[in-house]
Amino acid sequence: MFAFHRRPALALFAAAVSLLTLRTSGLAQDSPAKPNDAVKPVPRDANWMKRHQSFLDRAKKGPVDVLFVGDSITQGWEGNGKKVWAEKFEKWTPANFGIGGDRTQHVLWRITEGKELDGVDPKVIVMMIGTNNFSSNTPDEVAAGVKAILDEFHKQKPKAKVLLLGVFPRSAKPGKELNEKGVTMVAKDELQPKTKLVNDLLAKFDDGKAVKYLDIGDKFLDDKGGLAKKTMPDFLHLSEPAYAIWADAIAKPVEELLKK
Repeated sequence: MFAFHRRPALALFAAAVSLLTLRTSGLAQDSPAKPNDAVKPVPRDANWMKRHQSFLDRAKKGPVDVLFVGDSITQGWEGNGKKVWAEKFEKWTPANFGIGGDRTQHVLWRITEGKELDGVDPKVIVMMIGTNNFSSNTPDEVAAGVKAILDEFHKQKPKAKVLLLGVFPRSAKPGKELNEKGVTMVAKDELQPKTKLVNDLLAKFDDGKAVKYLDIGDKFLDDKGGLAKKTMPDFLHLSEPAYAIWADAIAKPVEELLKK
């Protein structure tokens, strides 16, 4: 009797396993991977739109040979970097298209829907972007966002050369909290680890033709690999001496790209 009933029982068990597998497979298909928002162009708020409009207005005032594109660190050329900008860059007929807080998706909107490149014809575009994506995107996603911008540059301005900068070093927890504690130094092991992971991916976009990659991050660090408050007051944004370091580091590469 035991042997007689065993086969139907096994068949019933196999059917149950098969049904469970189908249901699990269906659930996997119903839950697709999260889309990468770093490559989807999106605008921001009203104040952001005003600065975007100022870029469109700048384009009407005359030619731009060297265009800087980025976030608050680039916008900072108008703050802590203002003096250095005037001394080092004015000969290039430059323009600063940096907006604080921008992520890759915001720059994408600016140069697509926002048409920021329509009124300018830069010979060289200097870009650093991606640090604001760190809190919500993986290194691969950030790199994909940067690549989308590079592709758009090439599509709209095929003759322009791009100096793509690696994301600058920063604390894993920059800002007010550190300042309140009187911190004057961030050790090497307290730096944001995503920076190197992202930069390793960005380096691959250097094609020896339209895009040149340059990582100057080490120039902001001390001999132990740490980050000083005198260089980055909040361990993210640059001081005036740090902008001088940046300017000196890109002077030769920009000059070389202008001649190509």
